Amino acid sequence: MNDSFGEVNMSAAKRSMDRDSLFLKAVLRFPNTKDEHEVRIRNVSAGGLMADIPTDAPRGEPVEIKLRSIGWVSGHIAWATDGRVGIAFDHHINPKDARNPVNTGALDLPLYL
Repeated sequence: MNDSFGEVNMSAAKRSMDRDSLFLKAVLRFPNTKDEHEVRIRNVSAGGLMADIPTDAPRGEPVEIKLRSIGWVSGHIAWATDGRVGIAFDHHINPKDARNPVNTGALDLPLYL
């Protein structure tokens, strides 16, 4: 039996599997006002992320977020509620890259290592 409730549950399950849950700090900026805020990312996917944010952000507002090992990513506020926002990216990213440590290079290592 194929009902619409089952299709919704399957869609939600697939969507959940496409997200990478994590807790990372990032910098969120609003290009229209030049305001920057430190945020905590709760999950990230190729097309967007969810983050805790210390300020109000209207839906549709353009934003840029600096993700470690990726850099600045542009997007817009897709939704906002109770101190959290969903950001839809303008271009897809590889969400696994956000977990990679920032490469500081071999020159930063002590000589004995």
